[in-house]
Amino acid sequence: MATDLVLVRHASSVIPTPDGPDEMTRPLTDEGLAQARDLVDVLRVLGPTAVLSSPYLRAVQTVSPTAEALGLTVDTRWDLREWDSGIAPTPDYVRHFAHSWDNPDEARPGGESMARLSARVARVLAEVAEEHDGGVVLIGTHGTFAARALLAAGHAVDWPFLKNMPMPAIYRMRWRDGRPTTAHGPGLPREVTAADLIEQHKRPPQPFTAPDDRPVTRNRCTR
Repeated sequence: MATDLVLVRHASSVIPTPDGPDEMTRPLTDEGLAQARDLVDVLRVLGPTAVLSSPYLRAVQTVSPTAEALGLTVDTRWDLREWDSGIAPTPDYVRHFAHSWDNPDEARPGGESMARLSARVARVLAEVAEEHDGGVVLIGTHGTFAARALLAAGHAVDWPFLKNMPMPAIYRMRWRDGRPTTAHGPGLPREVTAADLIEQHKRPPQPFTAPDDRPVTRNRCTR
């Protein structure tokens, strides 16, 4: 069976600074807490059967209101955490992130390479999909984690994609036989659905001008 994994990048969070709080305890801002509450109506219509999260506070806070509304608990899992970048808080983080995306096999002292992160992402999401086979799992997580998951699904995701990813962001991925088969969300190409095609056929035909300037009605048949 297929399992839907709904990756929820955390809402707006407190900016990291050298004097803390650290990655584990950095919380959402007041705006982020409001965003998390606003996500409830959006997420519960997906019919979640379980809620998991990175153990980082900002990720847990983002999915907790939805879990509470559904009467579910938030189960944290260490391997759903954000990339262990090895980068100390710095206003120059963009340069370091861009370098790591361009050099995925490099790791800083005490940090994790992008390649290792990708392997961790693929492994833990395959485990979650198997454990919740046929269900819909909300996963509170982080931008780089979500971006590497989308890369595994075959999307041309890069550093500019991540830099422009909103907070919060919702990506719905369908997993089957241990691998992602589809993904939808901000910044990804939107697939045409059956509903889209029906709506297109409701619209009146659009005229166009033939080479001899006579108006001709275009039919809607496509190859």
